Amino acid sequence: MNLQGNIVDISNRRIYKGEITIEDHVIVSIEEKEHDMDHFILPGFIDAHIHIESSMLVPSEFARIAVRHGTVSTVSDPHEIANVLGVRGVEFMIENGKQVPFKFNFGAPSCVPATMFESAGAEINPNDIKILLEHPEIKYLAEMMNYPGVLFKDDDVIKKLAWAKHYQKPVDGHAPGLRGEAISKYIEAGISTDHECFTYDEALEKLQKGMKILIREGSAAKNFDALIDVLPEYYNDIMFCSDDKHPDDLIVGHINELCQSAVARGMDVFKVLQVACVNPVDHYKLEVGLLRVGDPADCIVVEDLNTFKTIQTIINGELVFDHGESLIEPISFNTVNNFCCHKKKESDFGVASTANKIRVIEALEGQLVTNEIVEDAIYSNGNLISNIKKDILKMTVVNRYRNEPPVMAFIKNFGLQEGALASSVAHDSHNIIAVGVNDEAICKAVNLLIENKGGICAVSKEEELVMPLPVAGIMSDKDGETVGKAYSQLNIMAKYLGSRMHAPYMTLSFMALLVIPSLKLSDKGLFNGNDFTFTSLEV
Repeated sequence: MNLQGNIVDISNRRIYKGEITIEDHVIVSIEEKEHDMDHFILPGFIDAHIHIESSMLVPSEFARIAVRHGTVSTVSDPHEIANVLGVRGVEFMIENGKQVPFKFNFGAPSCVPATMFESAGAEINPNDIKILLEHPEIKYLAEMMNYPGVLFKDDDVIKKLAWAKHYQKPVDGHAPGLRGEAISKYIEAGISTDHECFTYDEALEKLQKGMKILIREGSAAKNFDALIDVLPEYYNDIMFCSDDKHPDDLIVGHINELCQSAVARGMDVFKVLQVACVNPVDHYKLEVGLLRVGDPADCIVVEDLNTFKTIQTIINGELVFDHGESLIEPISFNTVNNFCCHKKKESDFGVASTANKIRVIEALEGQLVTNEIVEDAIYSNGNLISNIKKDILKMTVVNRYRNEPPVMAFIKNFGLQEGALASSVAHDSHNIIAVGVNDEAICKAVNLLIENKGGICAVSKEEELVMPLPVAGIMSDKDGETVGKAYSQLNIMAKYLGSRMHAPYMTLSFMALLVIPSLKLSDKGLFNGNDFTFTSLEV
């Protein structure tokens, strides 16, 4: 295969007319050569931190969509499926990803379960970490969310870090808001990256202390605007990532969108491409080509260096996307799952109380962090109920691995005027999470997911809409276009019911993520993420 175009040489900061020759999956020559081509050839984009499961697509199907946007590789933490199925889930992701020409680079999930304050479907202990890190497909120890365990030298945490050091594989971090002496200790433990910064000053401090910072722009957490100004000075230590990308957003774009936004702000295109293409390869030692002789032939052809609209994507010398068509074929596979609870009754969602004030989770648009606020309690027949006028709605987390009573809380900013939303994508343990205007609607939504053994849904008095997720209760067995369309329809119904959130299901899925402050809900109770302790609903 020969490619002609304007070749983008990132390391030498030059663009020149030339021809690339590819033989046996490898670039064998790059020559300067005059031609009349207007397009540009550059290394492929890499998502430096993503949970493939959050696209609700299995890896092979994710790849079919991602190559449309010039993505050739991901650094993928499979801890979502690991929380459901343990090591067996990680193995499913690796094997499914191997079936297609795309460069998945999986990590060993470091925190399964994420905390002791929730019920997951499995556990990954230090010996499991050792076994996983022995695999060549496992490139790193995935995000160490248990930062208190790092700071206070929890025995299991220290053993997991030690195995990563033994196998000379990097350790990803997860330390939202951690500053000062605490972040210094966290870095000293061998943790090299963080994708959770949400202010410029936080990112700057971590960079100055030697961390690599990942600028994240996902479906729920959007930190690009807050962090992008660190790129011009620290471009050697920055990477781009999406973390969590829902299917409708993935169909529209991926890392190419971050490149487009950065260049539109006037940033140097070579620095932007260093971040998007080169730095992940160097940091994680990925087997991904960077448009050099002798490298694997991983590259993309784009219309220009402003929109980065992809014309062709080539991985290992194979054309996998060409002028609007993904050439990766769908594959068949066996589904795996872990879903063992029975249907609930409306009375299970009642909250008897006499309190005047209650703690409320305040969800924030575009953020995973929440606030803790105190609001007036309102009742019906001695049962705490939603205050629709003030947008304070009842929510629940239901253990899906065994039969336990639902746990209840209240949340602000979902905006529902009727019905309920529910999801079995609830980070990180993936129990059922639901929000609604009353107990009847919440019960109906929860039971719809139990019937389907996983999915996301919206219900009103007149309508029920559900997208089943039979793969571990978090991924579909359908093609990306079908999943994207179904997810879009659910978003439309959520807006029809009154939600004002840009991505209501993605936001809902993070309301059970206890390692992100301030106030969250697990199947065991209301949780203060600042103090890492349970707290009471009543004030």
